[in-house]
Amino acid sequence: MSIEEFGYKDQLHRALTTRDLVIYGLIFMVPIAPYSVFGFVYNDAKGMVPLAYLVGLIGMFFTALSYAAMSRAFPLAGSVYTYAQRGLHEIAGFFSGWLILLDYILVPSLLYLFSAVALRPVFPAVPAWVWLALFISFNAAVNFIGIEFTARVNRYMLIMELVVLALFVVVGLIALYGGMGAGKLTLKPIYDAHVFSLSTVAGATSIAVLSFLGFDGISTLSEENRAGKNAVGRATVFSLLLVGALFMLQTWIATDLSAGMHFSSPETAFYEITQRAGGTWLRLITILAIVIASAIANAMAAQAAVSRILFAMARDGKLPAILAKVHPRYKTPYVSTLLVAVISLLVGLLFANRVDDLTLIVNFGALTGFVLLHLSVINHYLIRQRSGDWLKHLLFPLIGLSIIVYVLYEMDRAAKILGLSWIAIGIFYYLLLTIWIRKPAVLKI
Repeated sequence: MSIEEFGYKDQLHRALTTRDLVIYGLIFMVPIAPYSVFGFVYNDAKGMVPLAYLVGLIGMFFTALSYAAMSRAFPLAGSVYTYAQRGLHEIAGFFSGWLILLDYILVPSLLYLFSAVALRPVFPAVPAWVWLALFISFNAAVNFIGIEFTARVNRYMLIMELVVLALFVVVGLIALYGGMGAGKLTLKPIYDAHVFSLSTVAGATSIAVLSFLGFDGISTLSEENRAGKNAVGRATVFSLLLVGALFMLQTWIATDLSAGMHFSSPETAFYEITQRAGGTWLRLITILAIVIASAIANAMAAQAAVSRILFAMARDGKLPAILAKVHPRYKTPYVSTLLVAVISLLVGLLFANRVDDLTLIVNFGALTGFVLLHLSVINHYLIRQRSGDWLKHLLFPLIGLSIIVYVLYEMDRAAKILGLSWIAIGIFYYLLLTIWIRKPAVLKI
């Protein structure tokens, strides 16, 4: 199935293999992502960090299945925007794109801030805005040049992250069984009967899912995939399961190592654990790794993803047409890429001292977009196509939908207020677009 069948022309460069897509997903999620949010999840989960990641993995697994299903039906850039637009309705497509933008546009800024926080103890005299400017400039340049160059950079970044993760696992286990922390791996991080409650786990999961966000970004590269219509779906599910296992392993070790510790701040909790396990050298390696992984590799992938969503929405007339411009030489949506860079800098400066708030807002946008994704699967396959596959096209989406709705319900009140405010702005913009500017509200499928 080619994109010409949907009324579009191939404008982007088809250069990515299934391996490239898997690597992109792993880079976007970051195998060492829990390093940055461990302290926040630890506080909300009352120590049951691996359990929060397990619940998040289950919810995201069913969401990944829905992404796989819709990527086969509609092999187009735009991710959940495209899937809800064509699987549900034009209006649903607009709002799913609007919601996922809240995630993707803010994610790079969040990653830059995580890195600036990590670097603060090492370079206390350097202000955060300097790091923001440096990271943003580098990532914008790489994404401007093209997706093949980005894919090559991603491979080296992933190797580095996996080496650092393996180092922590080995050193952490040696320290743990050498008498530090709990003295061994225990079941308490998985289930602690004294503090367990569904609301506690759901509240912590609403933060932990930030680490998983990125598997969905693979679908934004559909028009740059040359490995067949099933490649995006396979890469989405495989990368999610692999990274989920890594998240649970590292947080289990870290939680048992932290027994008896009192963290100086949630932002630095994991770095304090690495100091305990291996000393200053391991702490410095961990800080350097998270900076490279978050501020360069992950943010680079996020910037590539959001520029493709802006490209897809602009191509359909839902955003200014200039955002759909493709560079004649590099075949990249360069205007969208540069706009994301500017927004990342502004948001980073605005939320420099409110990293936890930014984390929750990002998750609200992604999770609400996922709700519309699951509904799209049910409507497109079960109702419209009459597939008759009640397991894949009804039960699985409903399970994923239920988990996500519950996590949203237990989310921080401030995050819900800010998220609903974003939706209100979207409603105003959509009415302006359809009533005053009179853009067409119906898409022919």
